[in-house]
Amino acid sequence: MWMRAIALCVLALGAMGPPAFADAPAPTVSVRSWTDAAGVQWTETTTVETGPETGEGANRLVGVAAQTADAGIARFGPFVVIDAAHAALVDATDAHSPARFAAMLRAFPAIRVLELVDCPGTYDDAANLRLGRMIRAHALTTDVPRGGSVRSGAVDLFVAGIIRHAAPDADFGVHAWQDDIGRGPGDFAADAPVNRAYLAYYHAMGMDLRTAAAFYALTNSAPNTGVRWLHTADIARFVPLR
Repeated sequence: MWMRAIALCVLALGAMGPPAFADAPAPTVSVRSWTDAAGVQWTETTTVETGPETGEGANRLVGVAAQTADAGIARFGPFVVIDAAHAALVDATDAHSPARFAAMLRAFPAIRVLELVDCPGTYDDAANLRLGRMIRAHALTTDVPRGGSVRSGAVDLFVAGIIRHAAPDADFGVHAWQDDIGRGPGDFAADAPVNRAYLAYYHAMGMDLRTAAAFYALTNSAPNTGVRWLHTADIARFVPLR
């Protein structure tokens, strides 16, 4: 299994929680709230812990966001149904997310817009790519509202929209995927099946082959332990936005 997940500004590896440090200072907690375009009130609670890391003077920052919608009519795993036509992705996806997405659409077949509000990525990239193809097959619009943050594997879901919209202040974080034994894209030949899977996915999302290769290179331009931050205009170089 390979995975891409960024929790706020740093990596969240697999499904494990933040590492514990015996001498770590008390965590800092901050809360922010906003209202999206559909009038839904969102609250994000961020806990940041610091602790020693290999290397003298280095720090490991771990951000964990717990986000809930004050409004919404149903919940399917990481998806919140806002109303009959709108849903939101508010958490990391995993192996169960395609099935939960399908269940949501069976229950609410009129959904046409998927908002990406605060999306840290995925614990299962193979399932995440299946989910993206499902988003595309159902001709959903993907929308990042004001203050939205789309990171890691969630960026692949954003480009799946048949129509894509992102607020000018939206941010996108990318980094290379990593499998469960620590290998990344550079550990395989460029034409290896694992790398071709991403190129085929981006091509299916409407990119020509040259653009798909350039976009994949961009997503791998930061190591799995880091993040490269992009703006809406950066994403618009690769896919049309409205």
